[in-house]
Amino acid sequence: MTRSSELTEQQLAELVDVFYDRVQRHPTLGPVFNAAVDDWAEHKRLLTSFWCSVALGAKSYRGNPMAKHRGHPIDAAHFEEWLALWRQTTSELLDEEHARQMGEYADRIGRSLRYGLGIDAATRGLGLPVVGGR
Repeated sequence: MTRSSELTEQQLAELVDVFYDRVQRHPTLGPVFNAAVDDWAEHKRLLTSFWCSVALGAKSYRGNPMAKHRGHPIDAAHFEEWLALWRQTTSELLDEEHARQMGEYADRIGRSLRYGLGIDAATRGLGLPVVGGR
């Protein structure tokens, strides 16, 4: 399928809404997110702003994703489950090209967060290789 139009803020808002509704009910992700998020409506607005900045160049997001993820009980498996759910949701809601693009953005962001948080098996928190690591 080819791209029929440009991705819009409305599409991203719908994606964030549907995706985080699923996250809240997810058996592994739900407990982590539900413990961390007090106001889901506000969280979804913030993440819509984040994804609009990433995908549309909106420059509307003001925040520090690395700092927001520190201190939560997350590991590499959580990132993999998050990404699988993200890909499923994008493929259901977006055309093939936009779903692929959003998956690539999520891959890069997730990789950066894992490195920065020190939860990638081959790195430390600063993204440096572990001596003797494989």
